[in-house]
Amino acid sequence: MDTRSIIIWIVIGLIAGWLASFVVGGGGLLKYILWGLVGSFVGGFLARQFNISLNIGNAFVEQIIVATVGAIVVVLIARLIS
Repeated sequence: MDTRSIIIWIVIGLIAGWLASFVVGGGGLLKYILWGLVGSFVGGFLARQFNISLNIGNAFVEQIIVATVGAIVVVLIARLIS
């Protein structure tokens, strides 16, 4: 993985975590990045498992949407556990 890929991954995580915070509330910059990054894995896994394809035409936007949904799921599960 090169530096550019890592930066893009972090940016997607940051945006997804930030968007998820509007739905489920609160957090700081590090929490946004963490929830967004974890959410991108969870969202990608769920999208593959349920064979969901958005077909928006913009891969970056699709990744952000999938990561945001994943981040929301992760935060809600974390809140149920704690």
